[in-house]
Amino acid sequence: MNQLAKQLNQTLGPMAEMLSPAGKRLYFPYEGILGQGTEAKKCAINATIGMAFEEDGSPLVMKCFADRMNLDTKAFLYVGSFGLPALRETWKNLQIKKNPSLKRVSYSDPVVTNALTHGLRIAAELFAGRGDTVVIPDLFWDNYTLIFGEACGCALETFNTFKNGAFDADALKQALLGKGDKKILILNFPNNPTGYTATLEEAPKIVAAVKAAADAGKKVVVVLDDAYFGLVYEKGVHGESLFADFATLHGNVLAVKLDGSTKEDYVWGLRVGFISFGFKGATAEQLKALEAKAAGDVRSCVSNITSIGQHMVLGALSDKDYGKQKREKYAVLKKRYMTIRKILKAHPEYAESFEVMPFNSGYFMCVKPIGVDAEKVRRRLIEKYSTGTVVLSGLIRLAFSTVPCEKLPTLFANVAAAVKDLRA
Repeated sequence: MNQLAKQLNQTLGPMAEMLSPAGKRLYFPYEGILGQGTEAKKCAINATIGMAFEEDGSPLVMKCFADRMNLDTKAFLYVGSFGLPALRETWKNLQIKKNPSLKRVSYSDPVVTNALTHGLRIAAELFAGRGDTVVIPDLFWDNYTLIFGEACGCALETFNTFKNGAFDADALKQALLGKGDKKILILNFPNNPTGYTATLEEAPKIVAAVKAAADAGKKVVVVLDDAYFGLVYEKGVHGESLFADFATLHGNVLAVKLDGSTKEDYVWGLRVGFISFGFKGATAEQLKALEAKAAGDVRSCVSNITSIGQHMVLGALSDKDYGKQKREKYAVLKKRYMTIRKILKAHPEYAESFEVMPFNSGYFMCVKPIGVDAEKVRRRLIEKYSTGTVVLSGLIRLAFSTVPCEKLPTLFANVAAAVKDLRA
C-alpha cells in the first residue's frame, strides 16, 4: 500500500475500517506531478504543467473555441450518457481523417468521456479486474498507478521503455508472454513523460509483440492513450494511432482508443474526451454492446458529460478556420521543440551533466541527471534557480509546452548548473 494511503488511514483512525479495500488504497498524489507543480508555481521558469502557453505566457487557445463562450441555451440541457450524437459522429469522422488506416476498420462510435483520465478509468472498470496484470513501459504517467493499481486493484508490470535509443519492443513481448492468461497493455504515444512516439520501424515490432502473445493464447486488451495525438515533430515517426492495427490484429486482442480535444485542441479545462472499441471480426451488435457498457459506466458515476463543453467542441470542430488555427498552435510547440534541438546541439558539454532521453513529439522531454539524484536536482532548481520541473521514474521532465523560446536556453543551462552544484 502506498505510504500516502497509509498516512490517510492512520489519520482516520477507527473510521478507516469503514473504507472498502479500494478506499483504503486510495490517496491524493501530493508528492507526484500535482504536488511538484504546486511547489514550482512562483518560479521564473515553470516547466511542470501539462498544458500549453503562448510566448507571452497566456493560454494557447484557438479562436474558434474562445469565440464559443456565448452559447445557445440548448447547451445547458442534458446530452445523455453516450454523449452528444452530432459530436460523436463528427469526432469519428475526424478520427478517420487523421488516421486513414481506420477506413478499413469496423469499430464502435466514440462514447464521450470526461477527458482522457475518465476514459482510462472506464477502461479499467470494464476490462481490468482485481489481480489482472497491467503491462506498461517503465516510463509512464503516474496516474496509471492510481487508476489501475490503487482504485482497481490490478498488478502493474513494467517493461524497459528504451534500448539503444529505440523503443524496446522485445521487452514488451517478454512482458506480454509472462505469467497469466490475460494482459491489459497501455501504450501512450506521444508518451508522457518522455515525449516519444514510436518510429515507422518500431511500430510494426510493437504490433508483432502483441500478436505473438495472442498467438500464444493470451487475451490482450490494448489501451491506446492517444492524449497527445498529432503532436509529432520529426520525419520517420509513426503518424497514426496504432488502434487500426490492433482492432484488426487477432481474435484474442481487443483494442480501446482514448482520445479527445483536451491536448489535441488545447482545451484542457473543457474535459471532453472519447472512448472507442474495436476487435477483429466484431459485429455491429457487439460494438454497440461495448458502447452501451461504456455509457453505463458514465451513467453510474457522473450521469453524463458536460453539455457546455460538448457543444463548444462541436462548434469549434465545425468552424471553417479550425484546421488553420490548429496548425498555427502546433507551429508554436514545434518551434520550441526545434529550439531545444538547437540548444542541445550547441552545448555538447551538457552531456556531462545529464543524458537526454529519446523524444520527438508531444508536450515534454526528459533528461537523466548524471551522478546525482533527480529529486535533489529538482529541489535545487527551485531553491537556487527559480526553475520548476517534475521528477518521474528518476528522470527530470521538462514541459516545453509552457516555456517560451527565449527562456529555453536558460532552462537547460539551469539544469546543467544544478547537477554540477550537487556533484561539487
